[in-house]
Amino acid sequence: MIFRYTILYVDDVARALAFYERAFNLERRFLHESGDYGELSTGQTRLAFSSKRLMRELGKAPGSPSPQAPVFEIAFETQDVNSAYDRAVAAGAAPVQAVRDEPWGQTTSYVSDPDGYLVEICSPVQLPSAG
Repeated sequence: MIFRYTILYVDDVARALAFYERAFNLERRFLHESGDYGELSTGQTRLAFSSKRLMRELGKAPGSPSPQAPVFEIAFETQDVNSAYDRAVAAGAAPVQAVRDEPWGQTTSYVSDPDGYLVEICSPVQLPSAG
């Protein structure tokens, strides 16, 4: 079994795709002609978006994310957290936590996307050396 994709429920799929392209330099795989579903390439997995309207049509009741009370986060790893954070904010992300060095050796920052999803921008985790 493989982990293929994560789907975020949004009001406007095209807008969400465009934001993630600008903010995180992700490549669009496609936007369905209905405008209700789209995907971005992120390596081995995909970041996908579905309209809340479509989910309601399918009998689901999608909630609204809150960066102040998140139930999950999306994390993008980079060697240059400062530049990536600045790019995301310039593209319209709301700052949540400025760039900081963590005691475990990782650099982290957080933003919120226009739909309210919490996004971490971080350096690779520094694993303890095998001694």
